[in-house]
Amino acid sequence: MNTTAAVVVYGATGHTGRFIVAELRRRGFTTIVSGRDAARLAALAAEWPGVEPRPATVDDPASLDRALAGAAAVVNAAGPFAVTGGPVVEAALRAGIPYVDVAAEIEANVTMFADHAGAAREAGIPVVPAMAFYGGLGDLLTTAVMGEWTAADVAHIAYGLDSWHPTPGTREAGQVSHDRRAGRRVRFADGALQYHDDKPAEQEWHFPAPLGRRAVFGEFTMADVVTLPSHLAVPEVRTYMTVEAAGDLATEDTPAPEPVDDLGRSDQTFLVDVLVTAGGVDRRATARGRDIYAITAPLAVEAVERILTGRTRTTGVASAGAMFDAADFLRALSPYLSVELSH
Repeated sequence: MNTTAAVVVYGATGHTGRFIVAELRRRGFTTIVSGRDAARLAALAAEWPGVEPRPATVDDPASLDRALAGAAAVVNAAGPFAVTGGPVVEAALRAGIPYVDVAAEIEANVTMFADHAGAAREAGIPVVPAMAFYGGLGDLLTTAVMGEWTAADVAHIAYGLDSWHPTPGTREAGQVSHDRRAGRRVRFADGALQYHDDKPAEQEWHFPAPLGRRAVFGEFTMADVVTLPSHLAVPEVRTYMTVEAAGDLATEDTPAPEPVDDLGRSDQTFLVDVLVTAGGVDRRATARGRDIYAITAPLAVEAVERILTGRTRTTGVASAGAMFDAADFLRALSPYLSVELSH
């Protein structure tokens, strides 16, 4: 693999952005760090020799063009993606390079598919939104466990987080999404996104051991309701979140994650449990790991590496499960994730 051509990380000084830069460097990629704060970028470059800072702002297309000049790909890690997604992907298309982002915002992902699919397809450039813990991982797990199935009746994705210490970026992006949908909640049913005012319902989910039976909020809707239906014939996608983690997110004074190891990861653990049903037959996939923000880095960087080495299944705007061999992709994440597929 040629790693001499650089990968740009936009939003590199953020919590997730730093994990992505570290993962790129670990894999030997030349890395350019970009974003709006020149001083923080310079400090990051001083911390990591060989990293080049290129400040840019999303309201200045010329600055984005300079940031992406000569690069092989760009990873957008700067939320809110409702603000950054359009300008950065448009700059990538002007530069003729692949674009990957880690957006968890439902509306931002809908917009990416709706507004940029034609231009990306015409240019023959891969664009992969939501290549992160929320959106990308669930899509990969669902696609892999469906295997030869071409359709299913329903896909359930249950998030078993032992806690959720949100970053400032998560809070800001969540507020933007809340405002864009005027405080309404969203579900994917009958083959379409549906906005509603129903209150969240608490129920139980039987996670695999060691979590076991846990209280969850049903229709705690994440980006999976955009990524899965973009390429899978599943008319209902239902997502769930453990009550404890949802409570952490809803509490204004829950602190941001704190590192507890040399990699900067927090002590948070997670279990993602996917249950797909077709004609009365169930298939299940589970993924276990640590730190939802840290795991986003190998997801995004693995995507970049596969795109740059030609291991893709399509072009244009596509979710992880459509762009890549899902089962093979998950196997490549074995140093970071424990994955089980039950057919």
